[in-house]
Amino acid sequence: MPWILWSVTRSHSRMPERIVSAIDVTRDLEAATAGIDAPLAALHLPSLRANLGDLRRRAAGTRIRIASKSVRSRGVLREALGPDLRGDAAVRGIMAYSLREALWLVGAGCDDVLMGYPTVDTSALRELGSDPAALAAVTLMVDDVRQLEIARDAGAGGARVCVDVDCSLRIGPVHLGVRRSPLRDAVDVEPLVRAALDKGFRVVGAMFYEAQVAGVPDNVRGIGLVKRLSMRRLVDIRQGVSETIERLTGAAPEIINSGGSGSVAESSAAPAVTEVTAGSGLYVPGLFDHYTTFEPRPALFFALPAVRTPARGLTTFLYGGYVASGVPGSDRLPVPASPAGLRYLGREGAGEVQTPVRGEVAIGSRSWWRHAKAGELCERFDTLLVVDDTAEGPAIVDEWPTYRGEGKCFG
Repeated sequence: MPWILWSVTRSHSRMPERIVSAIDVTRDLEAATAGIDAPLAALHLPSLRANLGDLRRRAAGTRIRIASKSVRSRGVLREALGPDLRGDAAVRGIMAYSLREALWLVGAGCDDVLMGYPTVDTSALRELGSDPAALAAVTLMVDDVRQLEIARDAGAGGARVCVDVDCSLRIGPVHLGVRRSPLRDAVDVEPLVRAALDKGFRVVGAMFYEAQVAGVPDNVRGIGLVKRLSMRRLVDIRQGVSETIERLTGAAPEIINSGGSGSVAESSAAPAVTEVTAGSGLYVPGLFDHYTTFEPRPALFFALPAVRTPARGLTTFLYGGYVASGVPGSDRLPVPASPAGLRYLGREGAGEVQTPVRGEVAIGSRSWWRHAKAGELCERFDTLLVVDDTAEGPAIVDEWPTYRGEGKCFG
């Protein structure tokens, strides 16, 4: 998307009024973790559960699939889906970002894993093809015949597949959205579905990720119009793709997947959609501060220790350079949550091993921060300290390892 529409201007020194509750949460986290040295990552369980309840409410009966990319902790996945990772009628299934990860999750009990992206990992495909339980549980994502050929040659020719359909909005030469699939509509989808069936695959549905709707906050200039036009355009396309798959396979699609945490209500209400994907909405990272369609409750924070006072009015914290992926900009930096008023220095920002800010915090004390995105923070910490309300006040009630803490790195 052109930078004029895609860029977000956000002041790190001012927090939206509806996010002020983050300060209250950090008080609980501080009380519960006071005896533990920072840096650390802490998860506020009441907020996580409230966010899951809000996602259920906004989905209004449409099934929610949890995006593991935005979670990266099996403890959190179990909180959302139950100890066996199988969920219930309202929240069921995982969208994985790596086939290796998908196989690992199946081994942990999950029986419904949709790949969010194509894979060319031949050894993982070989393992998939040799495991009947995994073949029944995992659905590959495809948008090109070559992906099918690689999977077939690796021995996964009987796998379930889902077709990824591009959902960007194009106005003349302007491309509004992310660059994903080359398939734009039912006409593009039909040859790929035919090829998949000819090669022995089971085509079970299609995915429509409208990133410019689900992944862009509402304070971006002109984004309201972009979102409305995008959702309107997709109604006929989803229906056409769904009908094409049914005509070619002889069965209605099991999966017509759409949306993300930022568009759960809109995508759930769209015709033909059978499920929506959500993950970031469990943690509510910094980029969610400027959505107006729902009330966010930040749940995942990290604490940094103050180690220097380089000059009056300045504090330096250890570490902190946890910059989010995407177009580089101030909106990709961690968001200071507590104490209020901390601001980055324009020429330094969040650093690899030190982060200087404007604002005074005593050496040996600490501050609380939020990542701009969701699951990426879990690549920085081995453990999430789970804080809940107890009769004695806020307390650590569990420690959930991240993927990293379990020795897993899926890219």
